[in-house]
Amino acid sequence: MENLPVYHGPIGKEEGERRLAQDGRDGSYLVRDSDSVPGVFCLCVLCKGFVYTYRLHKDEAGSWAAETTPGVQKRYFRHIKNLIAAFQMEGQGIAMPLLYPVTAQSRARAHTQQQAPPADSTSPYLQQRSAAVAQGRKNKEVRQALG
Repeated sequence: MENLPVYHGPIGKEEGERRLAQDGRDGSYLVRDSDSVPGVFCLCVLCKGFVYTYRLHKDEAGSWAAETTPGVQKRYFRHIKNLIAAFQMEGQGIAMPLLYPVTAQSRARAHTQQQAPPADSTSPYLQQRSAAVAQGRKNKEVRQALG
């Protein structure tokens, strides 16, 4: 499991949901340890602002399966990466296809970038924010002049 790029380890439900919300795209997904069942993993996918969680478990033969929507036949996969590949297609018994992997490595890079001090105070974000504030003031002045 540790070799799987989308595996985040024992991060907990809330942290998994926070990481998916940070990505913000429907179909973003990650795998984490289950909080409630030792030795079980959770596949979490973001869909319309909600995180849907599906338990992944290994059977006695070493095959992986996911608990999906009732009525959908359970499928078994030799490797977890094959299970993920199958769930990238529609109609697999989960809220939506797995589209955007949230990898532990990309999270580490994003975290490092967030903690690094800005190279200059005129970042594109600050420039856009300043422009928006200036435009808002201008609009207010126009409304007052017309009002």
